[in-house]
Amino acid sequence: MSDIHSIDVEDDQFAYRYDTQLLIDRRNEDLDEDVIADYITEHFEGNCLIAAGDEDLIKIHFHTNEPWKVLEYCSTIGEIYDIVVEDMIRQSAGLHG
Repeated sequence: MSDIHSIDVEDDQFAYRYDTQLLIDRRNEDLDEDVIADYITEHFEGNCLIAAGDEDLIKIHFHTNEPWKVLEYCSTIGEIYDIVVEDMIRQSAGLHG
């Protein structure tokens, strides 16, 4: 994994509840982490975005209140797997996230 694109737009750690992580594997066209990161920041509310990788594999990390929208988008650009959605409020209370 080569380049990293990172955005942190919100200081409140729980403004966006779900820590959403996944991998996107190339389907037909090359992946571009900058294009993916720009799309996510323009279309979904959230913070702490990291989109890192190369033309074959991108790792996404994003805090949002609507993780299903991010997953739906990512599934349109490649095969998604290793999907983890954790509830950070539950985790901070010592509960299983």
